[in-house]
Amino acid sequence: MKRIMSAALVSALFSLSALGVEIDTGKSALIWEGSKVTATHYGNVKFQSGKAEVKDGKLVGGEFIVDLDSMSITDLDGDLAKKFIGHMKSSDFFEIDKYPTSKLRIKSVEGNTISADLTIKGKTNPIKFDFAENAGAYVGSFKFDRTRFGIIYNSGNFFLDLGDKLIHNDVVVKFKIFPKK
Repeated sequence: MKRIMSAALVSALFSLSALGVEIDTGKSALIWEGSKVTATHYGNVKFQSGKAEVKDGKLVGGEFIVDLDSMSITDLDGDLAKKFIGHMKSSDFFEIDKYPTSKLRIKSVEGNTISADLTIKGKTNPIKFDFAENAGAYVGSFKFDRTRFGIIYNSGNFFLDLGDKLIHNDVVVKFKIFPKK
């Protein structure tokens, strides 16, 4: 009986060598930054769900879903904030009525560098970025070119003579991801 139990335990340990660890969506945070010629705007967006794959204490993969309807702006308030977020959720930008979530799927991790696929508006593109482990969380940042996901509104790559209406293509996302305990 002891041998059967030992064999079952060893088998279980090998099958759990790459654990899927759910993230704490309440504690985890995403902060976005977008800019135009005349200003930079900042805000938050929340995770809908996420699972990190951990093997031997190291991150090896994972998939994270972001709820784009949770998008907020922190540097504007009142009617300006409502107008801004309404525009970000419209078809000019993220078109959240049709695409309510975005997804990041980690393909590989080498040291502290992640190679992943980012999906926004049904389009998937590869990205690469660094992360660190800090106080029980994974932290870091990445940037993406919004035009590669079909978000071309006021991009200098697609429209001429925008002057101070030009919106930069790169969006920066800072993250702090806490695993559930």
